[in-house]
Amino acid sequence: MRFVPLIPSSFDPAPWLGVGPVALQWGGILADHWPQAVRRGLDIHAVHLPGKSPVEEALEVLRHGLGLDFLVIPVRHPETREAGFRILGHLETLLEATSGRGVKLALRLEPGSETAVLELLRQAQAEAIGFCWHPGILDAEPLADRLWYAVCEPQTDLRRLQALGYRWDMALAAPDPESFRAQAEALQAVHPPVLFPAEMPTRMLGRPVVPDDSLIFGLHLNREGEGA
Repeated sequence: MRFVPLIPSSFDPAPWLGVGPVALQWGGILADHWPQAVRRGLDIHAVHLPGKSPVEEALEVLRHGLGLDFLVIPVRHPETREAGFRILGHLETLLEATSGRGVKLALRLEPGSETAVLELLRQAQAEAIGFCWHPGILDAEPLADRLWYAVCEPQTDLRRLQALGYRWDMALAAPDPESFRAQAEALQAVHPPVLFPAEMPTRMLGRPVVPDDSLIFGLHLNREGEGA
C-alpha cells in the first residue's frame, strides 16, 4: 500500500511539496497556492467531500482544475425508496460532471449500509462507481472487487483489508509532513505489502468467477534442480 497524507484543503501546500501525492479534505475553502502547486507537479490524488451537498461540493472542486484521480463521497444508508433515488440522482449528475476528466467516484459508505447501497447500484447498473474503505466497514468482502481507495487512522488494523488483496492507496490524516512520515512508516512496518488476496474471489463485478485450472502461480520458478 502507498500511504498518502490527507490534509485540509485550507492548508498551505508548500510544506507538502516534497512528500509526494496528497489527498485533500474539502472544507469549502482552497488555499490560494494549490493550483500553482499542481502546476509545479504536486499530485492531488483524491478530494474527500463533506457530503452535505455532494453535487455542489464536487462541482466547486472540479472548477479548480486540480487534476485529481478520485472524488470520495460520503453516502448514508438509504432509509427510504426516495432516499435511494436521491443518491442515484446525485451520482448520475456527478458521473456526467466528471466524464472525460479522468476522475472516478469512490463512495465512503455509512457503516451498515453496504448491502443496501450495493443493491441500489446493481439495479442501476452503476458499475463505474467504486468504494472507499474506512475503519467503520467491518465486512469489506462484498465491496472487494470495487475497492478503489481507502482511508485509515494510525491505530487501524489493516489485516482484514489486506486479506482481500488490497494494495492501493491509503489516506492517512496528518497535521504536518513529519507526523505523516512517522505514522506511515509505523503502519508500513506492521503491514508489509501484499500482492494477492488470501483467497481468490468467487465473484467480481457482481458476477461469478470461473476458475481457470491452467493458471499456475509461480510454480515455474521452482524447477527441480535449477540453480544447483
